[in-house]
Amino acid sequence: MIEIFGTPEALADAAAGAVVEALSDAIAAGERGRLVVTGGRSPGLIYDRLSQRSLAWGEVDITLSDERFVALDHPASNQGLVASRLLTGQASAARFVPLMREAPSAAAAADLAEAEVAALAPFDITLLGMGPDGHVASLIPGARGLAAAMAADGTRFCQGFDQAIGDPPLPRITLTLAALLQSQAILILIAGAEKRQVVMRALEGADLPVAALLTQSRVPVRVLWTP
Repeated sequence: MIEIFGTPEALADAAAGAVVEALSDAIAAGERGRLVVTGGRSPGLIYDRLSQRSLAWGEVDITLSDERFVALDHPASNQGLVASRLLTGQASAARFVPLMREAPSAAAAADLAEAEVAALAPFDITLLGMGPDGHVASLIPGARGLAAAMAADGTRFCQGFDQAIGDPPLPRITLTLAALLQSQAILILIAGAEKRQVVMRALEGADLPVAALLTQSRVPVRVLWTP
């Protein structure tokens, strides 16, 4: 399941190619392309490539797998990363559906985003990073309310965690596991020996959020890894 790439650039080329193929197929079938993207350190090179790819971007909807409950100009904002690295150049014509909303809390923002995000499903392709604790999106071990967010048959697409969790420790908004399973394909992007070992532990039965994706059979999952 783990696909090995010698450099981050080679991984970015492969991931960008998979995204363009999935979106192009949807558009060719008369549908809007629907892409879920991720924040963090993993995807920047991919977004640089996608922003310059020729595609009917005006027929593409993009949303995030998760967001930190911070202002859009905060350095931890995933939306800020997407705006600066993906929604530029050719891809500036895409429609972006944010998770962050004007709201008093992450949970309230999730409530406001719920209907618009749910309307995008099914997603053609979803990009995810993974933390060293095995979290994907902001499905982070120890978060209060995680069990509900990890219900594969749940009805919610968006959930807010109002306590500070993760690295950096901040309130967060995330797609639920049930929402992620509304994808036609999932790419998990990882780098380094430590994260490869986390994936191996998840495949061997460790109780980690990423294991819920790696051990299910509803959605094809590819793990793209570079040293």
